[in-house]
Parts: sequence; structure tokens; C-alpha cells
Amino acid sequence: MEKPPQIAVLGGGIFVRTQYIPRLAEISDLFVLKAIWSRSQESANSTVELARKVFPYVECKWGEEGLEEIINDSSITGVAVVLAGQFQVEMSLRLLKAGKHVLQEKPAASSISEAETALSHYNSICASIPGQPIWAVAENYRFEPSLVECKKLMDEIGDMMSVQVIVEGSMNSSNPYFSSSWRRNFTGGFILDMGVHFIAGLRMLVGCEIVSVSAITSHVDTMLPPPDNISSIFQLENGCSGVFVMVVSARAPKILWRVVGLKGTLQLERGNKDGSHGYLVSFYGADGQCKTSFYPFSGVTEELKAFIHDISQATLKKGSNHEAETRLSFVEGAQDVAVLDAMLESGMRQGAIVQVKKF
Repeated sequence: MEKPPQIAVLGGGIFVRTQYIPRLAEISDLFVLKAIWSRSQESANSTVELARKVFPYVECKWGEEGLEEIINDSSITGVAVVLAGQFQVEMSLRLLKAGKHVLQEKPAASSISEAETALSHYNSICASIPGQPIWAVAENYRFEPSLVECKKLMDEIGDMMSVQVIVEGSMNSSNPYFSSSWRRNFTGGFILDMGVHFIAGLRMLVGCEIVSVSAITSHVDTMLPPPDNISSIFQLENGCSGVFVMVVSARAPKILWRVVGLKGTLQLERGNKDGSHGYLVSFYGADGQCKTSFYPFSGVTEELKAFIHDISQATLKKGSNHEAETRLSFVEGAQDVAVLDAMLESGMRQGAIVQVKKF
């Protein structure tokens, strides 16, 4: 029996406390949580105190010294990087250079240029280290059961005719992320940080890339960083076109993807059932009947399981390259960013058509 891999978590923010620790607790038999690190001792202590209810032996690390200890600890094979978006790529590359497998929270990068530079550095690291370190991007929507099941039904709707993605978010003062300073100082603000989820879902459903976009952006809610609204037309590789509309903060939140085909229509809409939040999948067939299924959220747990499986396999095959889960690849995450980057650029150019960079 192989020993479970030992991992560390970098970050002590909202997402680590409300998602990572509870979700890791659900699969605690698959790994050992060796350490949690944060920039300040206070943040590290409070996060570790929370984690010790499930992981009693987790070590508390903070500051540069604590980070160096994690980097130099050969027993730690995987590290989750859950930091402010501006610092994630730099931190991930530092860990990868030390031979650690990395699961970095989305977005993959703050811009196309940062993603291109990062990929170049990563390829250089892989060329110099045997048994290439895995660089995964945690985009939980690619693992949500609703999107996985919806994807299976796409063949049944026939040739695509139209695609709609409507996102009316709830980023107001009651949302814990509303006051997040890094998101307010981030290129693209909440549009990029939140939007990558919905672009990931769109790309997964249609099964082909977005080649060009035209968008109009605006800034209406002065409590939010600009832009806070975007309306875009996009063209897919297969010739089909669609619309992507996102409002960062709406009074009546709504999130849906809708794909209309020659033989039927598929819709995925955010909702809840029996107290569980998730997505309702509706399939409208040629017979006019509608079949629905509800899938609670579990994408974060599923992506963590996939990463832990990957690092376990990579450790077993030391010296030879393990084929990692493609849904977690940095390239997939970078492509999500590229679509939004093009939309934001088009918005700054009053709706000019912008080609989407292909990674």
C-alpha cells in the first residue's frame, strides 16, 4: 500500500476557510495535510486552528521563513496556492522550480501576457526537472456534475444554432468577497475573477474554442471596480455564434447557459433543491418534452480528488511523465482568461472585433 501524498496549503483567506478546509475534510483519507501557510502569523494561526478540528497534526507556517520550510520539505509533494490573484503565478513558478506539484486557484493569470510568460517559464522548468512537476489550475466548473452530465447530452441537440450565457451575479456588500482588496485592484476586476467560471462552462459545453469576440463594457455601480457590466457576441470555431452577458451585481441573481440545436435545446441554470445549491439541467427534445435533473455543487471536492490522484500517480512513476487530468491543466485555465481578456479589450475599443489568443 502506497503512502498517501503529503500536501501543503498556501493561503488563509475566505476560500481556504470556507471551501478548501471543509472539502479537504471530505476526502481526508486520500492525503496528509502537512502544513498551512499564510503571510502573517495571525492569519496562519487562525486558519490552522480551524483546520485542526479535522487535521490535528497540521503544522502552522508563516512569512518567508515558513515558506522556505515548505519549499525545502521533501516530504511535501503537492501544494495548493490559494492567494491573491496578483501573486499566484509568481508563487506557483517558485514552487514548481523546487519540484513541487502545484494546484493554483483560478484565474490562471491576470492577463494573456502573464499567462504566456508563465507558460514559457514552466516549459523551461519541465525541461530541466525529471518527472515534470504538474501545474494544475483549480477551475471547479470543469468538474461540476451538472456540466459533466450536460456535456454528455450535447450530441442529442444536433447542430448548434445559438448559445447564450447569462450571468447576473450577487457581488454586493453582503457577499464575503465584496470587500476583497485584491479583486478590486486586479486587471478586469470581478469580471475576470468571476467570469472565468462561466467561460470554462461555456467552452466545456460547446466542445470547441471561441475564435473572436465583440463586446461593450460599462461601469454603473460605483461601489464596484470597473467594468461591472459586459455584453459580448462571440464566434465559435464551428461557425455558431452566441452571446455572453455578465452583470457583476444584480438584485435578482441568475446564472444560465442555453444551447439551441436543430434537434433540441439544453439549458443549465443555477438554483437549489432541498437546501442544496447546484444546477438544474433541462433537456428539451424534438418531441417537445422537457426532462430535468438537479445536481448539487461538488466541483471543488472533485477537482481536489483529481489533483491528489495525479500527484499520487506522478510520485509512483517518478522519473517518467504521468498524464495529468487535462481539465486541470494550466493551458485550459489560460484559455478561459484569453476569452475574457479579448472581451475586455474589445470593450475598451468600443466593440471592435478581437481575435482570441489560442494557447
